[in-house]
Amino acid sequence: MSSSPSNPPGGGAPLPANLDDPANVRRWLQKHHPKQLALLDNFEISLRLGRFGADASGKSAAPQGGGGPRGDVGPAPSRYQYGRERRLLTTRTVDLLRAIVGPARWKTPAQLLTLLRGLGNELHAAGGYREPAIGNVVRRVMYAVRDEADRTPQDMEKIDELTEQVSTRLRVTSPAPSAPTGAGSGTLSLASMLWAHPQHVTHRHSRQPSGDLGDRVRSDSFGSESGAGAACDPRGGGGGGPAAAWTCYPPHYHIRRDDLRQGVMEAIQEMMSELEDLHKNINEQAVQHIHAGEVILTYALSKTVELFLKAAAAKKRKFKVIVCEGSPHFGGHVMAKSLAEAGIDTTVIHDAATFAIMARVNKVLLPAHAVLANGGLIAPSGSNMVALAAKHNSVPVVTVAGMFKLCPMYPHEGQDTLNDLISPSSVADYGLVGDPALSEVEFVNPVHDYVPPRLIDLYVTNIGGFQPSYIYRLLAEYYHSDDWDAFE
Repeated sequence: MSSSPSNPPGGGAPLPANLDDPANVRRWLQKHHPKQLALLDNFEISLRLGRFGADASGKSAAPQGGGGPRGDVGPAPSRYQYGRERRLLTTRTVDLLRAIVGPARWKTPAQLLTLLRGLGNELHAAGGYREPAIGNVVRRVMYAVRDEADRTPQDMEKIDELTEQVSTRLRVTSPAPSAPTGAGSGTLSLASMLWAHPQHVTHRHSRQPSGDLGDRVRSDSFGSESGAGAACDPRGGGGGGPAAAWTCYPPHYHIRRDDLRQGVMEAIQEMMSELEDLHKNINEQAVQHIHAGEVILTYALSKTVELFLKAAAAKKRKFKVIVCEGSPHFGGHVMAKSLAEAGIDTTVIHDAATFAIMARVNKVLLPAHAVLANGGLIAPSGSNMVALAAKHNSVPVVTVAGMFKLCPMYPHEGQDTLNDLISPSSVADYGLVGDPALSEVEFVNPVHDYVPPRLIDLYVTNIGGFQPSYIYRLLAEYYHSDDWDAFE
């Protein structure tokens, strides 16, 4: 007889199935929401098998049975595909979150954030690390939850009770330099009660300097009854059980909020609407960046760049496009064919000819796999070469991408950041392996390139154009700093 996940073998105590740890999310769904767990499993299987994709025309592949909430996943691709529209994968991820978060029986903001962290960890382990847009969507929903939870709760009596508990703990701590006079003194005063109110509590993130005594005092007051400030691992497993939730979230996150569900579902619907209007909002800016008589160079295959160029041509702008073929996947051939069919003067060149022809180019358009926190770009392999050639010839480089590709990650690993190595069969025949002359040769076939921000001049997104130096400001508008490393 097989043992269920909630009853481990050996007759031990059943594993917990509560929303107090992201590691318990799967067991919690199995116990309370088996249908939602089945949706998650189907989505993960499709993600592992690479069934989420698009053909060269950008249309989704034919349905092949159940997959995500819509059950519209296609056959597994025979090889890696540039140009598959990641907006489709992102849309299906939002569908999955809506299908799980909506009917789930969570009660507090802390439980919902734990559920989302657990879902993010599951998707990341299933292959979401290859598609950073999946984690970005989950982080945006978590930001919406925090935004709704930080609004003034309806039940002020519970807030007052929590304030009294926090004030009691603050009376045994030393005064904070940044607090008002009397806020941290031994006697309870109106100032100390106001300073201990949840809306004034800010948890210091690991990236911030630890020298601020005020942040340490307030964080310690929530850490434990002794005020020692137990360590909190937001990814779960490091906080010591249910008590860790009190160190991760402010006290008012543990109050039942019946109005939170509606606000979160509205935020998810707004994200869905933003994805549906993504290309429309980007294409409206085409005439601002592409002018008559210009020569535009682009690299490989990108649905977003393709629609951007077609939108400019639809406005009666006459320009020429040079497409690098994007070896070894040769997505540029498909890109050039599609642009030529739209009436755009298009030329395909070898990647090796990029530097030679760059002197005739007015502007470079690059696709994006992810936009990093420092303003750097993760793009198809070979894009860094194009950007270097453009920099040498003082040609502006413009990247066209949706905001769902904005990733709160820094390129600490250089060219290995968000990169993946695939089979070298596309660059070298397996028959060459037995050649003694190539016995010491190592074939490396990376999927992406990291392009540093100094080589990028402008990002054109669905909310406007931004320089790389402004990307860090956008991160604060889309993600909470405590959720940046939630799924790594």
